[in-house]
Amino acid sequence: MAMTPESDMSDLAIAARATLQPISRIAAAAGICEEAVEPYGKYKAKIDPALLDSSAPMGKVVLVSGMSPTPAGEGKSTMVVGLGDALAAAGTKTMIALREPSVGPSFGMKGGATGGGQSQVLPMDEINLHFTGDFHAITSANNLLMALIDNHLQQGNALGIDPRRITFKRVMDMNDRSLRNIVIGLGGPADGMPRDAGFEITAASEVMAVFCLATGLADLRARLGRMTLGYTYAKEPVTVDDLGAAGAMTLLLKDALKPNLVQSIGGTPALIHGGPFANIAHGCNSAIATNTARTLADVVVTEAGFGTDLGAEKFMDIKARYAECPPATVVVVATIRALKMHGGLPKDQLDQQNTEAVNAGLANLARHVGIVRKFGVEPVIGVNRFTADTEAELQVVTQWAAANGIACAVADVWGQGGAGAQELARVVLRAIEAPNNFAPLYALELPVEQKILMLVQEIYGGAGVDYSPRAKLMLEQIHANGWEDLPVCIAKTQYSFSDDPQLLGSAEGFTLQIREIIPKTGAGFIVAITGALTTMPGLPKLPAAMHMDVDEQGNAVGLS
Repeated sequence: MAMTPESDMSDLAIAARATLQPISRIAAAAGICEEAVEPYGKYKAKIDPALLDSSAPMGKVVLVSGMSPTPAGEGKSTMVVGLGDALAAAGTKTMIALREPSVGPSFGMKGGATGGGQSQVLPMDEINLHFTGDFHAITSANNLLMALIDNHLQQGNALGIDPRRITFKRVMDMNDRSLRNIVIGLGGPADGMPRDAGFEITAASEVMAVFCLATGLADLRARLGRMTLGYTYAKEPVTVDDLGAAGAMTLLLKDALKPNLVQSIGGTPALIHGGPFANIAHGCNSAIATNTARTLADVVVTEAGFGTDLGAEKFMDIKARYAECPPATVVVVATIRALKMHGGLPKDQLDQQNTEAVNAGLANLARHVGIVRKFGVEPVIGVNRFTADTEAELQVVTQWAAANGIACAVADVWGQGGAGAQELARVVLRAIEAPNNFAPLYALELPVEQKILMLVQEIYGGAGVDYSPRAKLMLEQIHANGWEDLPVCIAKTQYSFSDDPQLLGSAEGFTLQIREIIPKTGAGFIVAITGALTTMPGLPKLPAAMHMDVDEQGNAVGLS
């Protein structure tokens, strides 16, 4: 971020100073007919895609990903918004498409997910909190399913569901580690069947993943019905359709499925919709929002969570495959701070100039450039500039990129918004006009083990895979049930190419340890879990919530 009078202001304070346009004006400028707009107050609206003209040519997708994240932060969402504003200012009809923030991480460690500085989507406080209620609807649909499952057990269990093999959990949109493992049904025969259970965070629910991959209401209902909720005593899978719950779940989700329209500080229309985890799930905004944006704009700037080895890979192998929204180019976000950390510099020394550490960290960035090229797409490096970055450090990156034939531009999107990303916008426009030979990494008909091995070797740079006994048993069940033709979603740490978060830089030659495999038959992928990942995060020692409040006028305080 540049040294500006606002460089010492919080994101919330900058957002509060912005002048928002009525959402009806944003919709009209985007070419959305009045009949398709369902306002939620002055500055938010639901959009009904069924009422839009779908005959126009589909716009091109610019996917924003990044190098391996670090605790220093890389600012991908900020880059998405700044780049979107820059493209719009250059005369390109542009829309932004982002995930909705999850309340749990917002009040935990992350603090929010609407961009930062002059590159934010607004109203940031409302988007970061309850927004239009989509997360509540997904939570309710998931928990309705759980109530129906436990009621089925109580009322005689005609399906023969084994209570020990129920694979779904209840969810809530809050970090609460004490709910990871619980026992329910205590108190006597009238209070249900006692069994081990637990909670996941809403963003990790398969209902969320289904919601974000569905292409419409009919597809949503079909995917919900295909979800495997558990197994019988004979180890046969039981689906939501077997239970008869898909219709009621769809009823709870029908309004939430409509994308949400907001605006950036620069006035660029933005669709904010859906929010699956980027390691347990595919980490992208909804397919319906991305493709709705493509019917309205020539260029859609969207984001995939974490680095190219996680979010971008899943965008291309899962989302682009199902939703037919291939990227025209991928912007790999890099920061001098992250390069220094991957180059071996401790976090407390990141504000000191160190060109040697920057140079050493380029090995990590080079790996991410190579990953994008594996999919037949030529990447662009976007260097997200921070105040402490020096010209000498920035030149290390730009000169390296030029020497290796990689398009690259430095952008000051936090401090200047779209004005700070003009050069990046020019580079991106050239990239999306270049030839593109996009293809997923693997064919779906390959065995699951081969798909996993390809990801480990081709994307992560590992040598092989080691399966736990539990994972091996699940592989046998996948083969027996005919689920082999699903894509694979590997859940691993975002901080390293390996499953060890301490192994920074350009790790290679390792063996990936897979401890659990979970078929997500509704979402349409197989999750392979590595390391100590959890689907219900805990709060840090000092949660972000401890700094939040409201003032006398009811305005948010301390939300970042």
